[in-house]
Amino acid sequence: MIRFEQVSVTYEDAAGPSLQGVDLEIPEGELTLLVGPSGVGKSTLLGTVSGLVPHFTGGTLRGRVTVAGRDTRTHLPRELADVVGTVGQDPLAHFVTDVVEDELAYGMESLGLPPAVMRRRVEETLDLLGLNELRDRPIATLSGGQQQRVAIGSVLTPHPKVLVLDEPTSALDPAAAEEVLAVLQRLVHDLGTTVLMAEHRLERVVQYADQVLLLPAPGAAPLIGTPAEVMAVSPVHPPVVSLGRLAGWSPLPLSVRDARRRAAPLRSRLTSVPNPAPPALEADSAPPALEANPAPPAFEADSAPPAFEARGSGGGAPATGAPGFLSRLLRRGRPTPAPANANGTATGTAPAGVRNLSVRRGRVQALHGVTLTVSPGETVALMGRNGAGKSTLLSTLVGTVPPTTGEVTVGGRAPHRTAPPEMVRRVGLVPQEPRDLLYADTVAAECAAADSDAAAPPGTCRDLVSALLPDVPDDTHPRDLSEGQRLALALALVLTGRPALLLLDEPTRGLDYAAKVRLIEILRGLAADGHAIVLATHDVELAAELAHRVVILAGGEVVADGPTAEVVVSSPAFAPQVAKVLAPGHWLTVAQVAEALDAAEALDAAEAAR
Repeated sequence: MIRFEQVSVTYEDAAGPSLQGVDLEIPEGELTLLVGPSGVGKSTLLGTVSGLVPHFTGGTLRGRVTVAGRDTRTHLPRELADVVGTVGQDPLAHFVTDVVEDELAYGMESLGLPPAVMRRRVEETLDLLGLNELRDRPIATLSGGQQQRVAIGSVLTPHPKVLVLDEPTSALDPAAAEEVLAVLQRLVHDLGTTVLMAEHRLERVVQYADQVLLLPAPGAAPLIGTPAEVMAVSPVHPPVVSLGRLAGWSPLPLSVRDARRRAAPLRSRLTSVPNPAPPALEADSAPPALEANPAPPAFEADSAPPAFEARGSGGGAPATGAPGFLSRLLRRGRPTPAPANANGTATGTAPAGVRNLSVRRGRVQALHGVTLTVSPGETVALMGRNGAGKSTLLSTLVGTVPPTTGEVTVGGRAPHRTAPPEMVRRVGLVPQEPRDLLYADTVAAECAAADSDAAAPPGTCRDLVSALLPDVPDDTHPRDLSEGQRLALALALVLTGRPALLLLDEPTRGLDYAAKVRLIEILRGLAADGHAIVLATHDVELAAELAHRVVILAGGEVVADGPTAEVVVSSPAFAPQVAKVLAPGHWLTVAQVAEALDAAEALDAAEAAR
């Protein structure tokens, strides 16, 4: 169905090819998962199938790509539209109409299908993807995950022979992701549709793949094989595979079910070690008062800053010696901590919080009766299905959405009634689409604007960007950055104001496992320095690694609020893979299991020495 013949792609001004030596065939009626570290050319490879590379992106394509016998070099993307359906990383860039039902019908209209056929397929797709209640909604009013489902639905209705999907579950809650993957499986098994999908959240999809195509490094020859074969050598792999490697299981498990079947000896071994203690807030240092000019974040001295990926350019590398520089940089002008009282809490501390908050947006009751507090130094993960109200809650905390009823306070101020220049040091939001913060033509211009908005000394933001994004020139346009680089730039813009409360909406969308680890290190450093962090996420593995508390929203209401281990272990939807494998123990991450096994060995050695 899809044939690559010695394919390479080189973009203008690039030091080398972004894709090289691809010579393979993807058979009809199979789901092929495309994996690899960021910056190895996954999106470029997908673009060669749809014809977007090189017809839309530019660059030089050498070799030949054929889809159902059509050469993508001689067929424009519109001439492949009846064969190939494509969904990119950004759903908003995909839409051409304003209403959900119209968007689902648009592709069929363009192909001239009869109205009766169009109506039937729209109804089928609305039911398949759980979109029936949204059929009349303006797309602009949907959550990011709902928009992603609409984008997927719009390419399903024309019934293409080939589906090309780039991060299709990145903005979906776990249940919605399973629904979409079930639909894809049905298309593959029942209709013989060929699916080529790139996805960073391998824990969601690897068990559904018929084969895995690995791009191990920029310019390296690809490897294709069964999921078990490829995961054994892949530099990127889900937590359940990491757990299998740690435990020495062979073959490696690809799903929670596979792992649980082999985990009895491991669970028995772990019973000799107490369950891991939940992450605790720093008790020996006074957190800064939120209404004061807060202390900037301190990054751990032995951790490297993130080298976020550069798609098509081979990625960056950590800057040697940068951690200490970054720590000094962020501590520039640090205020004197607020005096602490007898229990170690800063006097005058005013945690961010909402009380009995309700928000109505048009016809939609987005939030209802929400009460929540966030303490300095605490990291809170907001979770829940798409449309549950997570992004709306973040918007009320930053002041862009006013409460319909109830109260919202950050640093003793009502954000929606306070001028933005006064709030910039109290709260900062990195939105679901970091590009929403990026409006200038160059990185240098973005930094100059951030310095001005935060009343920071000139060069403050640029120094942050240099530490977080080494080797990104001043004249780079933000649109030319990868998803991870845009996230890092947006984070630097927000950190310029040194806000006491940091809000992040789906911060791991588009990040591979390595970039996510570096982001976790940054956020841990900020929390350790007294910053409060609230992140809305569907990434259960991120919540397990980072959050002190998990708050689950449903229908705009808080349905669970408690320590991370207690909340996620009891939830089949929001538990990380390790927790599902090792239940009823409260182990959440592979790192916790590794530490426990080390402790068990130490206990055994001590017993033997007696």
